[in-house]
Amino acid sequence: MEEKFRQASSNILKVVLFGPESTGKTTLSRQLARHYNTVWVPEYAREYLQDKWNKEQKTCEPKDLLPIAEGQIRLENKLTKRATNVLVCDTDLLETKVYSEAYYLGYCDPILEKYALSNSYDLYFLTYIDVPWVGDDLRDKPNERERMFTYFKDTLEKYQRNFVTLKGDKKERLATAIAHIDNLLQTKAS
Repeated sequence: MEEKFRQASSNILKVVLFGPESTGKTTLSRQLARHYNTVWVPEYAREYLQDKWNKEQKTCEPKDLLPIAEGQIRLENKLTKRATNVLVCDTDLLETKVYSEAYYLGYCDPILEKYALSNSYDLYFLTYIDVPWVGDDLRDKPNERERMFTYFKDTLEKYQRNFVTLKGDKKERLATAIAHIDNLLQTKAS
């Protein structure tokens, strides 16, 4: 059963956009995929939870986290096969773990935690809260952006993930991300 949470092995560079809601992760994922002529992995939780909201008018519950994690990894593994030399991930299981702990009093399903910590990526881009918050059916923490940003940053530090904080407008963030990815690609090629 647990195999469905395991990340497929690959030699391509994998980067993750990571951070609180409404901080530009999806926009930047699309931009980076276009720049590198590759694919990007959307956030499966958005599709899953929007569907749940549309059908039941309910938000995320703890029982949704493993299906979300399974869907995220399934999508990532599928798109890894189609990627060029870079795979851009709009999120990962570590982000799902952060949300689980933030919303459910520190609780994270042991299976989710195991794979959130064992799946690996070359670089995380931590998106800062200096862009306007935009509400939708699923976003609900406009007044907790600073606290959530700190939680995401602390998580990357706690688990010693390689990360860069992205600040500024879309153009600045894209330029910073490209510089770091290009550096990793060059290092990998040597």
